[in-house]
Amino acid sequence: MFKEYDVIVVGAGHAGCEAAAAAANLGSKVLLCTMNMQTIGQMSCNPAMGGVAKGQIVREIDAMGGYSGIVTDRSMIQFRMLNLSKGPAMWSPRAQNDRMLFAAEWRNMLEQTPNIDFWQEMVAGLVVKNNRVVGVRTSLGIEIAAKAVVLTNGTFLNGIIHIGEKQFGGGRMAETASTGITAQLVGLGFEAGRMKTGTPPRVDGRSLDYTKMEVQDGDTPVGRFSFTDTQLPKQQRCCWITYTNDKVHDLLRTGFSQSPMFAGRIKGLGPRYCPSIEDKIERFSQRDRHQIFVEPEGWNTVEIYVNGFSTSLPEEVQYKALQEIPGFENVKMFRPGYAIEYDYFPPMQLKPSLETKIVDNLFFAGQINGTTGYEEAACQGLMAGINAHRNANELEPVIIKRHEAYIGVLIDDLINKGTEEPYRMFTSRAEYRLLLRQDNADLRLTPLGHAIGLASQERLDRAMKKKEDAAAILKHFADMSINPDEINHLLVEVDSAPINQKVKLINVLLRPHVDMNLLKRADRIGAYLAQFGDDALQHAEIEAKYETYIQKEEEMAGKMNRLEDIRLRTDFDYRTINSLSAESREKLNKVKPATLGQASRISGVSPADISVLMVHLGR
Repeated sequence: MFKEYDVIVVGAGHAGCEAAAAAANLGSKVLLCTMNMQTIGQMSCNPAMGGVAKGQIVREIDAMGGYSGIVTDRSMIQFRMLNLSKGPAMWSPRAQNDRMLFAAEWRNMLEQTPNIDFWQEMVAGLVVKNNRVVGVRTSLGIEIAAKAVVLTNGTFLNGIIHIGEKQFGGGRMAETASTGITAQLVGLGFEAGRMKTGTPPRVDGRSLDYTKMEVQDGDTPVGRFSFTDTQLPKQQRCCWITYTNDKVHDLLRTGFSQSPMFAGRIKGLGPRYCPSIEDKIERFSQRDRHQIFVEPEGWNTVEIYVNGFSTSLPEEVQYKALQEIPGFENVKMFRPGYAIEYDYFPPMQLKPSLETKIVDNLFFAGQINGTTGYEEAACQGLMAGINAHRNANELEPVIIKRHEAYIGVLIDDLINKGTEEPYRMFTSRAEYRLLLRQDNADLRLTPLGHAIGLASQERLDRAMKKKEDAAAILKHFADMSINPDEINHLLVEVDSAPINQKVKLINVLLRPHVDMNLLKRADRIGAYLAQFGDDALQHAEIEAKYETYIQKEEEMAGKMNRLEDIRLRTDFDYRTINSLSAESREKLNKVKPATLGQASRISGVSPADISVLMVHLGR
């Protein structure tokens, strides 16, 4: 039935879909294994993509040639750019999506991708010979050969669902858990752990009173994630905001004695930055209300996602508490919220390529590495798929550095610091976040994506044109002088002091509250700017206004990057260097860093230890 594949991807969630697409588009023959073909690309939790730092990741995936941005645009029901009141490093796109359409688009794109085959069955184990994976073994006992394997098991590895005092096996509600792989990997020498995540109830939108809630509309015009010309919705669905109150909290507390989290039945740590509602009212007892986002699940469904009300309390407690939320007095519940506990493998057991250190040709991506979120999973899947293909073809891996992308920050954090709780990306995790903006992801990563064969020539041409247009705009602004009568009426509108003589246009742009949209209303300037797209105009404006800060970050990144050029032997025994601290010797031996730069980012390795290593290396 099966010939040997170049790459087998286990699991068809966000990580698995991106891994399969990347490897196949690079030329590998790929087999995507899933326990259910109907849940390919499913949004297991909230029907949304993007958000703070997560939106930047989706744009980076798209810039590399991945699919998440395109799928998101094609299935969005609302778009919002978050943090516009802050600087451009914080601007973060977020889309509300049609859950069913999102999964359908993913499946359609994968089925239209040459080189991808599908197999619906549980993968029960790996075929490993001489510390090298050579295939997978299914629950039917079928062995399928492969040059590389990517595990993207999500929450399915020995998954247990908790609702109050009830618990049962499952990877998602109404779906069975995956067994066998954890025990085999532990037997091979891997360290495993347990994590927990949760999801809120789903309710009937027809039973809600929206007049008691705040309306949250999408942006106009509608934005997009992909740097291609994806088709965008002609209209948007609104969301709503409401709040819990003391009565809601008191009712929830009546179920605490039956809570699997408080009773200790859940051993795994949950996501710090997305706590359950019971965790919120326990940890933040001084707050008398918590925000609830009321989010439609699609265009043609009445199902509502109650964002902010994740819970594993008994279903009757959930229902009674929901009824006390303004607008939810007559709520009908489709299904209760629940918690799920699952196996993961601490990611310090991985190389920067996401290949495991213990077994060659084996890659991990997504929640198996301890992350949470669709976007974090998808970018790992992209990189694991790229590097599995390159591994199968005996090519050097692609490693994205911290100053190049949030993808690089995420992977670097995981492999050097590990995580004992579900890892979520934030802009604060990136020390060079002004360089890693959502608007310039194409300029940062499309040349790399094109060089390795993933991003198309059309994508590269589009990115280069944007870069050239922005440079031309800035040069024109530096050369062009503007008269007071051309601009003063606009400056007054934004409370900016009028000019009394000719000035260079660039000096006007650098003023607070002056932007390209304002300048386009000046006749001579508007006529010139009309030839350029909005992307180029925005890029030119940011580059001008933040030039000094961008240069400083580039200089800092350059200094740190020099350490990345100093290679370290991955088989070196750091216990032989007595002048290193005891903690440093232990951590360096555990991580086995590939470069001095990677060594410098390991928790417990001090600047003094780096100096010792440089002396040892003759530097």
